[in-house]
Amino acid sequence: MTAPENFLRPFRFHVDFLSASLQSQSSSEQVSLCRGAFSECTGLEATMEPKVIKQGGDNYGAPQRAGTVTFATVVLKRGMTTNRNLWQWFNAVATGGYSYRLTVVINVFDLKGEAAMAWQLERALPIKFKAADLNAKATEIGIEELHLVHEGLSTKDPTMKAL
Repeated sequence: MTAPENFLRPFRFHVDFLSASLQSQSSSEQVSLCRGAFSECTGLEATMEPKVIKQGGDNYGAPQRAGTVTFATVVLKRGMTTNRNLWQWFNAVATGGYSYRLTVVINVFDLKGEAAMAWQLERALPIKFKAADLNAKATEIGIEELHLVHEGLSTKDPTMKAL
């Protein structure tokens, strides 16, 4: 599997924004609502807060247990897409519409343009959208930054197909 189309080659992170199919009762069947390519991705992070269990008479080293997992905000920078769907998604949430959450798959490509791995964000929600500077020569829609909060982080096999 290779990176799609030459105009997206400089971008190492190709992103699918997926929604559960309305035709299927199964939540495993998903439909791609939008795709984009980005040159930078930060915030793929999960942190587990330890729970300290205090016990009477145990004065040396309290037992530690696994606690709640929290996720950092994922920031996609300097991206391109061929439609306005990401702005429309952000705008629908920002104007008081239904907070429509999507599954986001971030496909990572190696230097040869081969799909190397993918990260999946569960129930992602846009919290910041920053458009790129306007350029009369460009035909694609530029995105300077897209910030996403989410409720789960996992790795998976790359799913990117040609755009």
